[in-house]
Amino acid sequence: MSENESTTGPVATGPIRKAGPAPRTVVILFGGRSSEHGISCVTAAGVLRAIDRTLFNVILVGMTQHGATVLMSEDDLAEYKLEAGALPQVQDNGTRVLWPASTATQTITVIEQTGTLRSLGHVDAVLPMLHGPYGEDGTVQGMFDLVDMPYVGSGVLGSALCMDKHMVKTVLAEAGIQVAPWRTVTREQIQADPYLAEQLDDGLSYPLFVKPARAGSSVGVSRVVSAAEIPAALELAFAEDRTVLIESGVTGREVEIAVLEGREGTAPRTSSVIGEIVFSGRDFYDFEAKYLGASGVDLALPADVTDAEFRAIREAAIRSYEVTQCAGHARIDFFLTDHGPVLNEINTLPGFTPISMYPRLWEASGMSYSELITELIELAIAKRPAY
Repeated sequence: MSENESTTGPVATGPIRKAGPAPRTVVILFGGRSSEHGISCVTAAGVLRAIDRTLFNVILVGMTQHGATVLMSEDDLAEYKLEAGALPQVQDNGTRVLWPASTATQTITVIEQTGTLRSLGHVDAVLPMLHGPYGEDGTVQGMFDLVDMPYVGSGVLGSALCMDKHMVKTVLAEAGIQVAPWRTVTREQIQADPYLAEQLDDGLSYPLFVKPARAGSSVGVSRVVSAAEIPAALELAFAEDRTVLIESGVTGREVEIAVLEGREGTAPRTSSVIGEIVFSGRDFYDFEAKYLGASGVDLALPADVTDAEFRAIREAAIRSYEVTQCAGHARIDFFLTDHGPVLNEINTLPGFTPISMYPRLWEASGMSYSELITELIELAIAKRPAY
């Protein structure tokens, strides 16, 4: 996009600073039950280091891989980092954090290791950093909606819809947004008809991508170039979800744009630039490339696109964000083809480490990582109840 382009509609702006008598209190919730547990921990550590302490007090709540919510300290997160084979985990320290018992209060409580109860005080908002199932899929969001606890990000419907790759493709296609051709299969269908696996590529174009319907960070995803590779790819994907997608490969550049909820009912905003994933020896943008610095993939920011290409991507992103009832933040991934953008995925809880694409897109658009965190929290506090 040219430096002098004046895009239509709202683009990146910094957060509104409101003077207040005291900092607000925010819970950073991280860890969780999904295979993306470790990435969630690293994300939380990055947010903790960047959050504006003049505006917010922070309570750290970790969720173990068994779903227990434990109270943690800043020292617990001090050594969290991205390291192959040694991603951090939330350890069960014997405490239990209790969320508000009703809409009458926003006070949370901890059961100490001794069994005594201690109030942690009033909480203004929760910042969920729970990537994957049981956190990004509407489950936690529903829990907070039940007690009117403000939280950052999309609600139950937007979270659940965008987490399910089959359902979101169905909705987007009905809305006239281009998506890659696909079909789905369940483990039960394969067990009932073992020969079904031999027919899954009918009507699709190689290379195929086999992926869990409800997982993120490219976990369980395989690129296959022949029918003989499909059974092994299915087993890898079924380890993450009982429903699996088989998608046609799309010829095009892989680009990403950041979307942010508008203030006070205004239209969603987008980053003023897009990023591109450039392959230099790797087949696709897998977990190792995204988080562990594996070679063969480079990130171009800003991507070299024409004004018309940027507008097409931006318009498709805003339309998709609205159709799927997203809120807060979303990173929307496209294939930029000769026939326009083809939507790949909507991520309602995108990677949020300091080096992740979503915050980097906003930084390139004039909003720092710290300012972005502030903006998201302020949007959550200002949001009206779901009903």
